[in-house]
Amino acid sequence: MKTDRDKDEKMPSKNRTFRTVLGAMFLGLALILPFLTAQIPQIGGALCPMHLPVLLCGFFCGPLCAAVVGFVAPLLRFLLFGMPPIMPSGIGMAFELAAYGFFAGFLYRLLPKKKGYLYVSLIGAMLIGRLVWGAARVILYGFGSSAFGWAAFLTGAFTNAIPGIIVQLVLIPVIVMALEKYTARG
Repeated sequence: MKTDRDKDEKMPSKNRTFRTVLGAMFLGLALILPFLTAQIPQIGGALCPMHLPVLLCGFFCGPLCAAVVGFVAPLLRFLLFGMPPIMPSGIGMAFELAAYGFFAGFLYRLLPKKKGYLYVSLIGAMLIGRLVWGAARVILYGFGSSAFGWAAFLTGAFTNAIPGIIVQLVLIPVIVMALEKYTARG
């Protein structure tokens, strides 16, 4: 089975450059989208605005590029804008988003290119990312004085994120299928 590295070694540098530029664009979107969703105070944060570009990066740039974009995005956003708070949110998000990007790209490349498998890749990446987030939070809270239990995990990973999960499940497949159809035409 060929890996992304095998593909990259045979890929013309023009395509690698294009994927790098796309990755930078997705990183830029991850930095800017939270400003837009913050305009909706009731659900802005629950829309998980940084997740969308990272997941899309996985589908279009591959697992490694998306993992880097996902890991860097919350840390860079903290350095530039002071949000999200670095401990424990920013660090936990860095691992979560890296997992989102990596597994979206990995599963998408691994599975057949059919509509149903696009959803399998997306949902699989979302579930793995949330598990990684929970594990990171348990570890990070272990360094502090408060605990991170099962109820906090379910609330943070799923209940509070329902609007974002819905947006991801609706928008990402539509965007991926539309761009694939567009690029297939040439």
